[in-house]
Amino acid sequence: MKTILVTGGAGFIGSNFVKHMLEKHPDYKIINIDVLTYAGNLVSLEEVSNNPNYTFIKADIRDREKIEEIFSSNNIDNVVNFAAESHVDRSIEEPEVFLTTNIIGTQTLLDVAKKHWKINPNDKYCKEYKEGVKFLQVSTDEVYGALGKTGMFVETMPLMPNSPYSASKASADMVVRAYNETFGMPVNITRCSNNYGPYQFPEKLIPLMINNCLMEKDLPVYGDGMQVRDWLHVSDHCSAIDTVLHKGLDGDVYNIGGNNEKANIEIVKLIVETLGKSEDLIKYVKDRPGHDRRYAIDNTKITTQLGWSPAYTFEQGIRETIEWYLNNTEWIKNIVSGDYMKYYESMYSSIEDVAVSKE
Repeated sequence: MKTILVTGGAGFIGSNFVKHMLEKHPDYKIINIDVLTYAGNLVSLEEVSNNPNYTFIKADIRDREKIEEIFSSNNIDNVVNFAAESHVDRSIEEPEVFLTTNIIGTQTLLDVAKKHWKINPNDKYCKEYKEGVKFLQVSTDEVYGALGKTGMFVETMPLMPNSPYSASKASADMVVRAYNETFGMPVNITRCSNNYGPYQFPEKLIPLMINNCLMEKDLPVYGDGMQVRDWLHVSDHCSAIDTVLHKGLDGDVYNIGGNNEKANIEIVKLIVETLGKSEDLIKYVKDRPGHDRRYAIDNTKITTQLGWSPAYTFEQGIRETIEWYLNNTEWIKNIVSGDYMKYYESMYSSIEDVAVSKE
């Protein structure tokens, strides 16, 4: 039985991936570790909590002793590393936690995995590893920086991150690459575009706007709202990671995009219209520092080399996502409390002071 260690598996993408793998590979054992920060929620995994092939362990990826204990107690074949602080706004307020978690945490996982996977861990020249092992780093298109009005991100582009968050992810990618080059560790890196779908924490654009619409609260939109992103349904992202885990060439990077470029304001207005609310709720606020203008993913490599392609159109995905949040208002109510409300107030408390007219 193959055993996969999923880090950050109580978060939005991680929890969807855990459920995807248990469904698609019922003979696999999934060990999920998560430190359960404000964005981690085990309720998202209730439906698989009794699955005999699923285990949850509360752990911080920076805790070398705990990670060592997990590897020593389990015959782990693969690591899929989702564990990361991921919200750009928070990285501007608290960059240190992003650097320690996203960089040092990744290095800790790599180091322990190398020790347990190398045929001869005491020989620094040994580049032989147990058959079938792989470390898959889940990264982001934000490591490439920003695009102009044309062009798309390709895997060979230089990394030019513009926020503490993207800088921490780019750094982690470089550490993963170095472990492949220096130690011969089998690795892949995936870089995805903006995800959306069920169980997403409401600090991100789509669930934030849905939740605020339902509560008749202001809808904060940065700048002119014309920041463009390529939107990827989380189910498509999970299937892509599954594909790279099984088919990805050693050391290769794969971009994962949904072929859905949309401006933020376009999405906000679509949500407002779908929920039958007034556009008067939209409040334009001062843009955040270092806000990238446009992202777009060229996913040619993964589609042509590995045979993956997104199944969701944006129209289908956003409709199902809105319906999911409408049918799971209790989940939202339980989430939107405590630490999240403190964060929300710190980000948007001055919304009336910085709102600007966009008539």
